[in-house]
Amino acid sequence: MTKAGEREVVTVEHVNGGAGFIMKEALISQEQLGEHCKMFSRVTLKPNCELGYHEHHGETETYYILSGSGMYDDNGKAVPVEAGDVTFCKDGDGHGLKNTGTEDLSFVALILKL
Repeated sequence: MTKAGEREVVTVEHVNGGAGFIMKEALISQEQLGEHCKMFSRVTLKPNCELGYHEHHGETETYYILSGSGMYDDNGKAVPVEAGDVTFCKDGDGHGLKNTGTEDLSFVALILKL
């Protein structure tokens, strides 16, 4: 078990060439992820920050939007997202996400290895 406020939040700039920075909080330890899960984290984007477009090979990635709003790049197609939305990037596809709102955009990111 991990408790809110006890997990480390790491700030990473220009992820995949995106503007600004992301704040990433691993929700469980690397050991707990097991062999099929690459990442299970809460990610926060401040207004005008983005996670740049990138592709997934040999894995999938799902975003569950917790709060805020933004623009999701789904293989080059811009799709607005908001709290409660879920996105899925299948193996071989690409995606990115930009906070286009005035509040933080937070989401849970799950990367599963195939």
